[in-house]
This record gives sequence, structure tokens and C-alpha cells, in this order.
Amino acid sequence: MAQVQVRDVPRTTEAAGPAPKAPTPQTPARPVTALRTPPSFTAVLRHRYCGRLLIASVTGRMALGIVPVALILAAQRDGHSLATASVLAALYGVCPALGLPLLGRLADRRGLPLPCHLGAVLVTAALGALALAGTTSLPFTAVCVALAGAGCPPLEGGLRSLWPTVLPDAAHVRTAYTLDSSTQEIVYVAGPALAVVTATWLSPAAALALAAAATGAGSLVFATARPARAWRAAARRRDPLGVLRPPAMRLLLFALVFLGGTVGALDVASIAVAGRQDAAWLAGALPATFSAAGLLGGVLFARLQPATAPQPRHLLVLAALFAAGWLPLLAPLPAPVVLALAVLPGALFVPLLTVASLTVTALAPPGTSTEAVGWMSSAIRLGVAGGTALAGPLGGHFTLPLLAAALCALLLSAPTTSTVAPAAA
Repeated sequence: MAQVQVRDVPRTTEAAGPAPKAPTPQTPARPVTALRTPPSFTAVLRHRYCGRLLIASVTGRMALGIVPVALILAAQRDGHSLATASVLAALYGVCPALGLPLLGRLADRRGLPLPCHLGAVLVTAALGALALAGTTSLPFTAVCVALAGAGCPPLEGGLRSLWPTVLPDAAHVRTAYTLDSSTQEIVYVAGPALAVVTATWLSPAAALALAAAATGAGSLVFATARPARAWRAAARRRDPLGVLRPPAMRLLLFALVFLGGTVGALDVASIAVAGRQDAAWLAGALPATFSAAGLLGGVLFARLQPATAPQPRHLLVLAALFAAGWLPLLAPLPAPVVLALAVLPGALFVPLLTVASLTVTALAPPGTSTEAVGWMSSAIRLGVAGGTALAGPLGGHFTLPLLAAALCALLLSAPTTSTVAPAAA
């Protein structure tokens, strides 16, 4: 961080005549971020375009929370088994892991509007076709689901690429990253709720149509904002590996797969624990409590985060605390106590995700910021799918999220990542 330097005033000798009056010495300016409290979420949203970009991004990503539930309900209504419906939902969950890095790379090379519009057209067309034709034909349904997943517009990566262009300093950018990570919890809490309400009041097809409309509207509002239209990535080298070239990046993404695994295993563990405790309400309340705690953790982290850019040790400490937060859940405890204990890992999830995002941005080669966030999203989504797939055969215990969190912390302790400091912005 640049320090203000005051040059010494040359002394004059008596032979040179009377000494001129020395200027009043000025106290060197201290770095602003070291003196003040980190900016709040409100301070970030007061800046022009920030509210529009954030709301549009969250709206455009709402389909990620709506579609899996709507697909299961639609498939069951059309006579398919729960197993078949779950496979369709899993297919939708995995496909963005393939599409987001590609659309992110396109954004870094051609700007944000083209991939955002292209992705929105694919998603709205695929989900619209499912809403109109139904899921009776499995091959047709699988193709539409794959297109809807792979076409997810790169709104998350685009938003994080735009924060430095619409905010005044690095401290605001770091708070914006925390705000963005916190609002992701809204997608996965409000999305399923909207799917269930819409399917109950209208139909599962209407829920799919709602997801299509949200993607189209959010992407359009985001991509037509002036910062999105004006943004261009820095010049980049022609490199087939691109973001994956730095070894530290590959190791970090591998660690994030295990971080996603904790979330995927939690959903299954919630159902299993609810069955063992004969408390059906716990199946929905446990993931909701985890997500609500994430929002609270994000707010607290925004106020208590370091005045300078997070260091690698912060990432490791948060990962270790996140892993330790799962330990109390291994004990045979009453359902209300289990619910209360889920607050600790939930509250640590968003700060850990925020510092990981800053580290990914710092490790990304010049001109690859949007693609880098795409790879990060892909790693987490693959982990979610893997955690969900493994949790069932392993009995749905909290051992799997604990193991995944511990492996994440272990990978982050490797010298390759622990020696890389995140950039300030």
C-alpha cells in the first residue's frame, strides 16, 4: 500500500542570506483503510450502479435455486420416479460446472454483454420448452436440462469483475465480495421456497417458467448497465490452460471442491438426522439455519474483517475453524440442539467463501477474472454434487461434511497456497 512521502526541505547556510521561513511540516497521510471501520453493506450499495448490478445478478441466478426443486416436482407429476427426478436435478446441478468457465472466458475476451445474452437465451429457451412440453420424454427433458444448466450466464464472475470499476477503493471491494457471498445464500433459500409455492399454487411448469423469466430479466438488466457494457478485461496471454496455469490456483480449486462437498452432504444429513430423531421439521430447518447463519456471518465479517487485504493465514484459519465447527454435530444430541449447533459452521461458511474468492481473484492471470470465478463456481458445484452422492451410501451422518471440511483445510495449508497473498482488490 503506497505511503505518502514528505521530501526534506534543504537547509540554508548563513552565507546564503537569511534562512527562509520553513514550511509547516505536514503529517504523512496514513492509509485510509487502516484508520477507519471497514465499509458496511449499505456504504457499498450507496454507490452508483452497485444496487442494480447486485439485484440483477441475484435475480438472474435465482434459477439455480428454483430449477432443481421444480424439476423434481414436474417429473413426479409426469409419472417419473423420485430416482429419475433426482437424476435430472443432479444433471442440472453439474452442467453449470461445464458452462460457466467457458462463458467466463468468452466474457474476458469479448466483454460481458455477449455471454450474458447468449446464456440467457439458452436458459430461457430450454426452460420455456420444458414448461410447455413437460418432462414426459426423458431424452428431450435431459437435453433441455443440460442446456439450461450449461447456459447459466456468468453473472457471478461478471459482478466480481465489475466491483473494482464501480467502487472507490479496495476496502469497499472486499466488503462487496462479502456482500455477494452473503446474497448467494438467498438464492438457495428463496429459490426452493419460490419453486414450492409456485408449484403448489399454479403448477411445476409455472415454476420452471418463473426460473426462465428470472434468468432472462436479471441477465438483461445486468448486461445493459453501463459498467457492464464498458468493461473490458486486461490483455491476456494466449494460454490454453488460462486460469488453471498457476499451481496454487489448481490446488485452491481442488480445496473448494471439498468445501462444496460439505454443503452437498449437509442436505442429505439433514434428512437422515430428521428421520433418526423422528423430527420431520429438521430436514428443512437445518439447511435453512445453516444459510441464515451464513448471512449473519457475512454481516459480521464485513464489520470485523482486517483493514487490509486478507492474508493466506486468514484463509487457513477460517478453514480450520469451519472444520472444527462440525465436530459438536457428531454427538447424539436432541434436534433443537443440533439445529443450534449448525449455526457455527454456517456462520463461518460465508467468510471462508469470501476470502477464497479474493484469493482466486489474486491468483488469476491478468485478463481472466471472470473465467476464474467460473472455475471457482464449478469446483464448488462439483463438490456439492459429490457430497450429495456420497452422503446417502454413508448413512447421512455429519462425518462426511466434517471430513470434507478437514480435507479443505489440509489442502489450504499446503505451501503452494499458503505463500500466495491475495490482492487488495
